[in-house]
Amino acid sequence: MKKILLTGCNGQLGRAIQKEYGDTVEFLRTDFIDAEGITRLDISDIDQVMNFARAEKPDAIINCAAFTNVDGCETNEDAAFKANAIGPRNLAIASRETGAKLIHVSTDYVFEGNGTRPYVESDTPNPVSAYGRTKLAGEQFVRDFADRYFILRTAWLYGDGKNFVKTMLGAAQSRDEVSVVCDQKGSPTSAVELAKMIHFLEPTENYGIFHATCEGDTNWAEFTEEIYRKAGLSTKVNHLTSEEYAAMNPAAANRPKYSILENRMLKLTTDKFMMADWHDALDYYLQNMPE
Repeated sequence: MKKILLTGCNGQLGRAIQKEYGDTVEFLRTDFIDAEGITRLDISDIDQVMNFARAEKPDAIINCAAFTNVDGCETNEDAAFKANAIGPRNLAIASRETGAKLIHVSTDYVFEGNGTRPYVESDTPNPVSAYGRTKLAGEQFVRDFADRYFILRTAWLYGDGKNFVKTMLGAAQSRDEVSVVCDQKGSPTSAVELAKMIHFLEPTENYGIFHATCEGDTNWAEFTEEIYRKAGLSTKVNHLTSEEYAAMNPAAANRPKYSILENRMLKLTTDKFMMADWHDALDYYLQNMPE
């Protein structure tokens, strides 16, 4: 049976991947914390990573571990760099030594977000936040040290865990209205759909950088309105500009105003898989949302 080392196994994407694969593979489940059935693995520690990889000899490594607190990255960029750059570097080195394929999850934040058309994989990154800088460094380390790799840039991810959809549904339970940014555009992406794409690509030799978001785009305020509409809620959504939000949250990191990613490489290299439209993915999530 194929053996897959899964980092960040307890996160939204890690959980979705395990459900997607089911019992068709043996997962080496790792995370930064101890828990039953999970191996504690600090991916920023090269010795830990190499010792584990040499002992287990995985066929593939799927890296879902990351420092994703965007504002926290601004105040602790060294910690973010260890998780988002050094960690992927170590996994890339381990993948090369053991012959494992490496699937690494990256982000729309590698772009500055002032575009006028969807970003494609060949566009030049130019991050404007510590989170984006550290994730871009991680991409580069993967390209430098791994022989066989897939880098998947995703955006606006939600799944089984703390996420924007759950936050907005929770807010509606105690408020008649909420205020949400309306001038940041992107593609809400279900962890279920991203897990499907990972499962599709992993057995192939179609290596390289891929954008991996649900089809279609919106802004955060309209996304919230659609969540409430589908959930049958009447909570009012007030539209805020990014500047108004920053004035209310002065410690907030810069966020890309335009982070629509085009899944160009997926569309040009295969006709066997396509990410779902974000409306359809949201329907499925709301109908099957974990407690």
